[in-house]
Amino acid sequence: MGAEPEPSEPQSSANEPAGARSQTSLSKDIVNLPNLLTMGRVVAIPFILYLIDRGTPIDGIYAALAYTGAAITDLLDGILARRMGIVSVLGKFLDPLADKLLVTAALIWMVPMGRIAEWVVILLISREITITALRGIASSEGVVISAGDSGKSKTALQMIGILCLIIGYPYHLDFWLFDLGMVDMVIVGRALIYVSLVFSITSAFEYFKLFARAVEAKETRS
Repeated sequence: MGAEPEPSEPQSSANEPAGARSQTSLSKDIVNLPNLLTMGRVVAIPFILYLIDRGTPIDGIYAALAYTGAAITDLLDGILARRMGIVSVLGKFLDPLADKLLVTAALIWMVPMGRIAEWVVILLISREITITALRGIASSEGVVISAGDSGKSKTALQMIGILCLIIGYPYHLDFWLFDLGMVDMVIVGRALIYVSLVFSITSAFEYFKLFARAVEAKETRS
């Protein structure tokens, strides 16, 4: 049998520059629903910071609600992307970027307000940069490093801790049978961030171990 002829491209694609085809694909990625939600999370950051900066109790509540809404979109865009079968390079780039921008922006903004210490923010950001770089190197080597339990616990504690810091004022908490009295949300937020810092360091070591094992296994196979 002879070789099968290669399928010919449609006339419009054949005459269209490669750069134009890439731009068209990117434009479609930008307007798909999961990526719009992700970009909405980025757009919400200045609004959240503005409310935090105003510093009144009611603005703290509004900022916390906006922050919660942004965090919920992080869950929704992933669910929608899977259900709609939409996996894009832009989404893979934007989703973790939006998460890190939301967290780091809120933490940095609250340092001069005295709600969180500088060294805590520096350690958390340094950890994120290190793990992101490690994952990038691993990906270039064909190695996928998934988040472990420590990393997931870190993320949950960190998000709730930041939410408490954003609220920023004491409130009387009464949960029916349990009356906790006046609770300073800043103190609660700091405590949760400190605990998340422990999980951050623990998960960082886990990532390094997984990376080393994966690279060693790859070298053994080759």
